[in-house]
Amino acid sequence: MSETETRDLVENYLAAFNAGDHEHMLSLLSEDVVHDINEGGREIGKEKFRWFLGLMSRHYRETLSDIAVMTAPGGVRAAAEYTVRGTYLTTAEGLPEASGQSYTLPGGIFFEIDDGLISRVTAYRSLENWKRQIAKA
Repeated sequence: MSETETRDLVENYLAAFNAGDHEHMLSLLSEDVVHDINEGGREIGKEKFRWFLGLMSRHYRETLSDIAVMTAPGGVRAAAEYTVRGTYLTTAEGLPEASGQSYTLPGGIFFEIDDGLISRVTAYRSLENWKRQIAKA
């Protein structure tokens, strides 16, 4: 893929995230997508990613803004830096109690692209920063 096509793919994925359109997000992933979960483990496969999206939407409502997408020469890798704005809806296992707290965090995602689809998603945002904001709300 060209760098422009990769940028379009990543921007499309992030727009689908903001729209809450999980099916469109999933359509942009390879069947064996590698998902490195923020400060967590690694999962492989589109169905595990589907489950993850469902779990996340049960606990959080989030949108991304201030998005900057960068692509590597040849379009095989990309990164997006952004600000995530969210609301903690229901308590997630092992995390503080939810009461509708709002938060704003810097974050980033790294992508690998193969055959026109996203084959790796590695997300990062600071869990400690999130916990501090949740505790103050």
